[in-house]
Amino acid sequence: MPELPEVETIRMKLRSGSGDVPSIVGQRIKNVSLRWPRHVVKPAVSTFRKQIRGRAVRDVERRGKFILIPLDGRTLAIHLMMSGDLRMADSATPRGPYDHTVFNFESGWQLRFSDSRKFGRVFLLKDTEELLGKLGPEPLADEFDLPTLVEILSKRRRALKPLLLDQTVIAGLGNIYTDEALHRAKVHPLRQSDSLNSAEVRALWEGIRGALQSGLRHNGASIDWVYRGGEFQNYFRAYGREGEPCPTCGSEIVRTVVGQRGTYFCPTCQVEEHT
Repeated sequence: MPELPEVETIRMKLRSGSGDVPSIVGQRIKNVSLRWPRHVVKPAVSTFRKQIRGRAVRDVERRGKFILIPLDGRTLAIHLMMSGDLRMADSATPRGPYDHTVFNFESGWQLRFSDSRKFGRVFLLKDTEELLGKLGPEPLADEFDLPTLVEILSKRRRALKPLLLDQTVIAGLGNIYTDEALHRAKVHPLRQSDSLNSAEVRALWEGIRGALQSGLRHNGASIDWVYRGGEFQNYFRAYGREGEPCPTCGSEIVRTVVGQRGTYFCPTCQVEEHT
């Protein structure tokens, strides 16, 4: 699933354009083609088709893992889920087999939502609060400071990894960046959130931000044919590296399952019991 760095990389490309591909900003929507109408969650598909027509793109934003596209009087919100991708393409370019939802612009360009597993979600909303209001803080925002993380952890007694994956607690973290952050912090994924001492909380705060910033520098991770151009997979410290040496101590990275998610950590650097 694309996480904060992957979604942010897509957002920046759509907003700025690249090479001969124009920015999405300023484009006016002519209509939408829906091969997979169940992409649309709200409003009803017939209403969605009518309400999207003629609206101009004002910006491209992100909140957590959502791509937000402010339009005239509405906001288009897209969640890529497990296999989604968004890209601009000229209408003369043949559509791919997974380009299920396509926004046709008056300019002749298209915004194509490719989604092989068809789990993506699309919303057209007057007020995004109903969709985004329960999300936790943005982990790279200034507001996500050390005291904020102290409060988050101290008020809950949950295993760290499931807690960090909870989008109502912190927005944007997923399986990859949670494992990377915990490895950087030298904290076991099953440690109870309220058991961390002050040094460990600071290490985790720095680990979260460091993992995400590294992901952004490398345009996210390309670990599936779905994702394009990212190189962060070449810099993983723990995720997906079972049996390989820990970059810190040389011990073998191990894999376990936490909350039904494959989880990678170093048993030497990240001990479960604390003193």
